[in-house]
Amino acid sequence: MKVKVLSRNPDDYVRETKLDIQRVPRNYDPSLHPFEVPREYTRALNATKLERVFAKPFLASLDGHRDGVNCMAKHPKSLSTMLSGSCDGELKVWNLTKRECVRTLQAHEGFVRGMVVRFCGTSFFTVGDDKTIKQWKMETPGYGEEEEPLNTILGKSVFTCIDHHQKEGVFVTCGQQVDIWDEQRSSPIRSFSWGVDSFSCVRFNPVETELLASCASDRSIVLYDMREATPLKKVIMNMRSNTLCWNPMEAYNFTCSNEDYNLYTYDMRYLDKPFTVHMDHVSAVLDVDYSPTGKEFVSASFDKTIRIFPKDSGHSREVYHTKRMQHVISIKWSSDNKYILSASDEMNIRLWKANSAEKLGLLAPREKAAVNYSQKLKEKFQHHPQIRRISRHRHLPKSIYSQSKELRVMKEARRRKERNVRKHSKPGSMPVVTEKEKHVVTVVK
Repeated sequence: MKVKVLSRNPDDYVRETKLDIQRVPRNYDPSLHPFEVPREYTRALNATKLERVFAKPFLASLDGHRDGVNCMAKHPKSLSTMLSGSCDGELKVWNLTKRECVRTLQAHEGFVRGMVVRFCGTSFFTVGDDKTIKQWKMETPGYGEEEEPLNTILGKSVFTCIDHHQKEGVFVTCGQQVDIWDEQRSSPIRSFSWGVDSFSCVRFNPVETELLASCASDRSIVLYDMREATPLKKVIMNMRSNTLCWNPMEAYNFTCSNEDYNLYTYDMRYLDKPFTVHMDHVSAVLDVDYSPTGKEFVSASFDKTIRIFPKDSGHSREVYHTKRMQHVISIKWSSDNKYILSASDEMNIRLWKANSAEKLGLLAPREKAAVNYSQKLKEKFQHHPQIRRISRHRHLPKSIYSQSKELRVMKEARRRKERNVRKHSKPGSMPVVTEKEKHVVTVVK
């Protein structure tokens, strides 16, 4: 007679200590779990709803300025240090961990137009309405020491922006022309101008460090190579670009913020049309900054909102606003990819979460696993109508809601008129112009 004996290893189902979680044997055969997808769908729906419940992006307001904040700068070596300059020439250094101002100095007469921290983090440069470039020590002066700049350069005209090279002691300013300066000299080592009366913004490429781009007042974006004597090429658009920012991960790509309420992402090799047009703002876009991952960027607008766009998407994934926040002038994305800093007209700097529903602080391993699981579920079911509707819904201030509605109607009317004209014209006489091609006038080389 054959006797079958059940043999089990207690290690498979007995806990080692009473603090452990009970071990549950699981058979992953799909035929035994016929309701797995509906169950996952419900979990994804609940995770999406909870994400909207916990979406509280506003963290802190840093107040202390006595006039509108005009520009900000990140510290390349310290995550908790941030600088801001206001319209009355005052400059403040902030400690973001303690959320307090650690140093205040009167940098310029009139506006502080731009500031940048040197790549090593030991000093920073500021430019202002008083036609000067000043270099300051990053350390706070000791007791009894005067707050004096390390170096002051007097220029011929007002400077509007400044940026520093990533590896060398070279910086660039713009105003009536684009000047490249050596830190050791008091006159520019190279100057570029291309029949333009003034420039509003200039930026070094963080990857190809010899390249620069600038926004000019004649509606153009001009590209330069520091090693050459003349500018490379420029693209002229329908309306003026205010600022631009290079993608820190993709050497050729940059995004510019425009007066026509849109942002445009270009590949510098093919300037005849932008490869993405980002629309959602209902007023001029004043500033833009990339996340350190290069996958997203944040924009600040005159319509009193901040929007976060994926780099290849035409519409924003997130919009931030508060009742008190006025026109947002400057924006920065922190170097750890977690926070966004916005500076606005009403003298405040605000600290936001880059991911509005993210839990800050240390997470337990089980918490991490749960967050990752719900994230994957949301990705899996993101195109289901119910989940899509909940995750996309944002409450907007009434003025912005009605303005965007009006813009939508105007755009539709324009499209309809174009269609009708084309229908009643000779075939081929009215070519279809795509949204990307509409905004570029010409490329000059």
